[in-house]
Amino acid sequence: MIEIFLLGLAAAAAEITGGLIIVLKKNWPRRLQETLLALGAGFMLALVLLKLIPLSIAAIGESAALMVMVGFGVIHFFEHAVVSHLHFGEETHAEVMISKAATLSAFTGLFIHSFFDGFSISSGIQFNYSVGILIFLAILLHKFPEGLTIGSIMHAAGYSRRVVLLSAIGVGLATILGVVAVVLLAKIDEKLIGMSFAFSAGAAMYVGASDLIPEINKSKDRIPPLVVFAGMLLFYVTDRFLEGVLQP
Repeated sequence: MIEIFLLGLAAAAAEITGGLIIVLKKNWPRRLQETLLALGAGFMLALVLLKLIPLSIAAIGESAALMVMVGFGVIHFFEHAVVSHLHFGEETHAEVMISKAATLSAFTGLFIHSFFDGFSISSGIQFNYSVGILIFLAILLHKFPEGLTIGSIMHAAGYSRRVVLLSAIGVGLATILGVVAVVLLAKIDEKLIGMSFAFSAGAAMYVGASDLIPEINKSKDRIPPLVVFAGMLLFYVTDRFLEGVLQP
């Protein structure tokens, strides 16, 4: 159980580090941000299609398909119906994000997104340890750019360095809350772990296909879209490695 919280803390720390970079006013290469997002997108989509969905169906049967759809729909609802559209690249143009309402909307959206990141890590680890590690790695790849995003938005809106850092910390803490939520669900009924695992598959699919891929496709550089395939290959290699290490 402690390990689940440590993984959640590591993901949160990556997010906070991204915000801290903005506070220190250090520029982070745009290409590196896009590369991390592309790797994360490819890794996550391969993870969902090759592992999460098949394992969900094997665990809870046909109802898994419904939970995958619910997970996909819930993330879409909160990220794009309740709050404004999210952008995962660094945004430093003051004219784009100037109103306090807009920054609050962005923070809320990223907070919800981060909560379900933690939810996915926790449900994955409790359902299947090696798959949980893969989920953690997929999420970790986009956590740092996500921290850059919230830090950049707050900075562009004219907030103080303290507020910028607190915003990144707040979004990072949402990951921990997501981890705790699944731990509490497991104490209520262990069957809920299978359902939350299928739900997290839909959530991960949405993050990869709707949040990350569109941002990568906006790049003026031809390399990031190709790196998506490298992310898929990275998943395959990592999966084979974990199977050899963790399974007797």
